Amino acid sequence: MKFTVAIDGPAAAGKGTISKAVAAHFGFAHLDTGLLYRAVGAKVLNGMGALKAAQTLEAVDLDGDHLRIPDVAQAASKVAVDPDVRAALVAFQRQFAARDGGAVLDGRDIGTVICTDADVKLFVTASSEKRAKRRLDELNAKGMELAFSDVLADVEARDKRDSERATAPLKPADDAVLLDTTDLTAQQAIARAVDLIAAKYR
Repeated sequence: MKFTVAIDGPAAAGKGTISKAVAAHFGFAHLDTGLLYRAVGAKVLNGMGALKAAQTLEAVDLDGDHLRIPDVAQAASKVAVDPDVRAALVAFQRQFAARDGGAVLDGRDIGTVICTDADVKLFVTASSEKRAKRRLDELNAKGMELAFSDVLADVEARDKRDSERATAPLKPADDAVLLDTTDLTAQQAIARAVDLIAAKYR
C-alpha cells in the first residue's frame, strides 16, 4: 500500500515536528529532505564541490548534530538554489516516497516538485518572529548563545532565498492545505495535521 504525505513550509514553522509525529501515528516512514541539503552543505563547508557532494551522498551523511548548526543551515540554503544539486537529489526522494507502507516527506518543494501526486499536501507556516523565537530556543538549549535579531535576520534571509530561487521555489502547492502554527502548540498542530491526513487515509 502506497500513501504519500507531502509537508512543506519555511524554516522553523514546525513541519519537522509535525512530520515525525504524523509518521509515528500512522506507522509511515519519514524523510526530512532538508537533511539532504544540510548534508550537502556540510560537505561543501569541508571543501567538496556541491554537485559531487549531492551525487555521493550516503545515509550515514544524514546523521549528526553538526547538521543543525547555523553555518550548515546557511550552506544548505545556498546549495539548494543549484538546479544540478536539486536534480541529483530528486530520484532519492521520489524512491523514498514510493515505498510500500506509506511515507511522509517534509521540505520546501515536496508538494510542488517531488511528489506532485501526493495523497495529502500540507503547507506549514508561522510568522517569521515566532519561527525565529522557536529557532533561538532550540539553539539556546544546545548551548549556543545568539541574539534574537540575528536569528530573525537569518530566518528572513533563508525565506527570501528559498522563495525567490529560480528552481523549485518555496510556495504552497495549489492543492495544499495551509496549516498556520503561529498560535498553536506543537500538540495542537500535530492533532490538526493528523485529522487532515486521517480524512484522506480512510
